[in-house]
Amino acid sequence: MKDIAAKRRVQEWRGSEIIGFWLLRFSLILVLIILGLIILDIVIKGAGVINWEFITTAPRSGMTEGGIFPALVGTIYVTLITIAFAVPLGVAAAIYLNEYAVQGRFTRLIRMSLRNLAGVPSIVFGLFGMAVFVKMFGFGPSLIAAGFTLGLLTLPVTVTAAEEALVTVPRAYRAGAFALGATRWQVVRSVVLPRAIPGILTGTILGLARAAGETAPILATGAAFFLPFLPDSVKSQFMALPYHLFIMSTQHHNLAVVRPIAYGTALVLVALVCMLNLVAVLLRKRYRDRVEKGL
Repeated sequence: MKDIAAKRRVQEWRGSEIIGFWLLRFSLILVLIILGLIILDIVIKGAGVINWEFITTAPRSGMTEGGIFPALVGTIYVTLITIAFAVPLGVAAAIYLNEYAVQGRFTRLIRMSLRNLAGVPSIVFGLFGMAVFVKMFGFGPSLIAAGFTLGLLTLPVTVTAAEEALVTVPRAYRAGAFALGATRWQVVRSVVLPRAIPGILTGTILGLARAAGETAPILATGAAFFLPFLPDSVKSQFMALPYHLFIMSTQHHNLAVVRPIAYGTALVLVALVCMLNLVAVLLRKRYRDRVEKGL
């Protein structure tokens, strides 16, 4: 009787497992369909305006003609500043938390704070950046203020991703290096970081891809409505694709005329984010292959 009851329980568990797997598959398919429809709509309505002139010229005639070149360059500039600010600081913080800090209440509090910061709305970071970088530090509405603000927005994701990548490196590697007389920094630099780089790069670039598409932080710290020229320093205002898309979609005086331009801008922004994601995948594969080969 016990064997029969056990077999029934196993069959019930298998039935529940099959139902659960099918629900998960259905959820995945539903998400992919919705995402595909959104991207398809953007491609259909935006591909018609994409050409060389659209990419390489500035807006003109009240932004009803021309292209998005200043906005594209401004987005690239502010993303580079974000990388320079967030990546070294985030990786260094992750190394300290995982390799040097005493594991206790204080480090748990720091990790909890980072996870909470990752869920803070981006407009809050924008207001903080305006108060600190624009006003307190005197940068004014500028590339550097916007880049630092996006860096703060990206920092929790960068630290968390880097620390998770460091945790995946087996402790035995560290113990072996210490047994050979290596210092802690030598262990981190020569043993831990090379094996954690794929995960660090992936998390960092995905965080930067999110930052590249944010509107609220740069709206308060330096993005301009219309600038038909490129910024000449880090203290210059700039145009950016997310803010340009926001204006063309909701604030322009002639929305019907500029709607194709808005869709074209959206398509370029989506392509830029996809390129960043592709870079993350390729870099991850490259460094993983190097680590596996022992190079």
